[in-house]
Amino acid sequence: MRYIGQHIKAIIDQYRGEAPLAHYLKNYFRQHPILGSRDRKILSAMAYSWYRCSKGMAQSKEEWLNGFMAQWLNAPASLKDFSITEWLEDNKGAYPFDINALFPFEVELSGGIDKGEWLRSMLVQPNLFIRIRKDKGKVMSLLNAKEIPFTFVTDNCLSLPNGAKIDAILPEDTYVVQDASSQQTGAFFAPKKNELWYDCCSGAGGKSLLLKDLEPGVRLTVSDRRESIIHNLQARFKVYRHILPVAHVTNVADSAKLEKALGGKQFDHIICDAPCSGSGTWARTPEQLYFFDAETIGTFAALQQTIAVNVSRYLKPGGRLIYITCSVFKKENEDVVSAITGKTGLQCEHTQLINGISIHADSMFVAVLVKN
Repeated sequence: MRYIGQHIKAIIDQYRGEAPLAHYLKNYFRQHPILGSRDRKILSAMAYSWYRCSKGMAQSKEEWLNGFMAQWLNAPASLKDFSITEWLEDNKGAYPFDINALFPFEVELSGGIDKGEWLRSMLVQPNLFIRIRKDKGKVMSLLNAKEIPFTFVTDNCLSLPNGAKIDAILPEDTYVVQDASSQQTGAFFAPKKNELWYDCCSGAGGKSLLLKDLEPGVRLTVSDRRESIIHNLQARFKVYRHILPVAHVTNVADSAKLEKALGGKQFDHIICDAPCSGSGTWARTPEQLYFFDAETIGTFAALQQTIAVNVSRYLKPGGRLIYITCSVFKKENEDVVSAITGKTGLQCEHTQLINGISIHADSMFVAVLVKN
C-alpha cells in the first residue's frame, strides 16, 4: 500500500493538466518501468478517480487516498467492477460528497441538458463507440469470437466497454472509432455528389471521414493550424481509401491568412467544428474539469465567433454553415449562434444539444445556419 501510495501521490502532486492525463501517465510509467501491469492499472484508475471526484470530498488528500487505496488493492484482478458512484454511496458516512463542488461556477448550460445529470455523468467513464463502415456481419462475428460485448446504438454505431482491445481484432478499414454523439452530427450533413465542402477546423478528420463515407463524391477541402494534424488526417484517408482532400495549414481565425489559403473559392457547405471548452467530453477527460478556469469560456466564445464569421464569407448563397461544438455551455453554443446571425445575416435553421449521457457518450451541440 505504501508503494502504491507513493506513486499516486507523486502523480497527483506533479501533474498540472498541461497535457492529457493519458499521455502524462504513459510517460510516467515509461520513467518507472518497475511498475507492473496491475500496478499501472491501479494507478491509472486511482488518478482518474481523483480528478473525477476529489473536489467534492471533504477529506484531505491523504485521507482520500488511503480510503481509495484500500479499495483498489482489494479490487478484483480485472478492476472492471469498481464504480465510483457506488463507492461514494457505500462510504458516504466516512466520506461525505458534494457533487456541486465539482463545478462551483455560475455558468448557464444549453437547453436540453440538466446540470445535476451532467455532473453525475462526470463520475462514470464513457463507453467506446465505433462506426461500422462495411462488413457489419464480419465485425460482429469477430467481436463475438473474442467475447467482447457490444450493443447497437444505431444501425452502424456500436457501443463497447471502454478500453476494449479492438484494434488487434477488427480490420482497420471496417470501422472508425468515433463517439456516438459525434456520429449523430452526420444527420445534419445531407451531402450530394460533386458538392464543394469545407471542414474548416478539421482536426484529425472525424467529421470529414463521416462526410466522405456518407457521400464519397463530395469535393472536400480541409484546414487546421497544426501541420502534424493534417498529416494524421491524410494518413486516415489513405486507410479508408478516400481521395485525399485539398488541405491547408492555416489559422482560420486570421482573415488574412484564410484569404491567402482559399482565395476566392466558394463552398456549397461548411463544417465548423469549432475549438471549445470540451465540457461535453469531460466525463472522458476529467482532468479538464478539475483544472477548468471559467474565464476561458469567454475566450473560446470570442474565438468561435471570429472563426464562424471568417469562414461564412466563403459560403455560396443557399449554402449551410454547420456549427458544432463538444460543449454544453450556452455561451459557446446558443449565444455564439446568435452572434453569428447578427454579424453575418445567416439564418439559423436548426439547433440541437445532442445529449449522450444516457448511453454513456459525449454531448455535442449542432446549429445549421443558412446563407440566403
